[in-house]
Amino acid sequence: MLDRLPEYIDPVHLADKRGALKGQIPLSSLDRLAEFLADDKGAVSIDLFFSREGHLPMAEGDITANLELICQNCLTAVTLPINSHIKLGIVKTIEQANRLPEAYEPLMVLEDKILLKNIIEDEILLILPSFPKHDNNCLIPLNNLNGTELFLNDEPSSPKENPFAILATLKKTGEH
Repeated sequence: MLDRLPEYIDPVHLADKRGALKGQIPLSSLDRLAEFLADDKGAVSIDLFFSREGHLPMAEGDITANLELICQNCLTAVTLPINSHIKLGIVKTIEQANRLPEAYEPLMVLEDKILLKNIIEDEILLILPSFPKHDNNCLIPLNNLNGTELFLNDEPSSPKENPFAILATLKKTGEH
């Protein structure tokens, strides 16, 4: 096991040697993830083991992190804990990817060495919700014309008028 994570890895070579990687990758180094984050402080912890299952080189392990995302309701930070178990089959062609057992996700390797952070970042991006938001209803203050605050999720104080009520009166009078 390596004490320090390498920047580039050769997953097939690691699988042949039954290598393991354990460590942390700073969130600030994950460029594609940055646009979703409210704060890029912290790190992603990884614990990966590379091996072969028959002729298939594979990587299996865990990714954990606490991400501060931007809530799409109130635009403030919302914490999303990530604790994902991954199982990757290392392949070089689409045909190999199509033949992977169902339990494996393909890791397409076209060159000998690939960036470790790209593998981790891809897995995190697949986990992220399309619209991150708080579990509870977010209160969004809106300023009313008379200076009082309204909240987007507040219940209305008076019943709303039905916009189709005029149609009911037309139907009663027989007008078209």
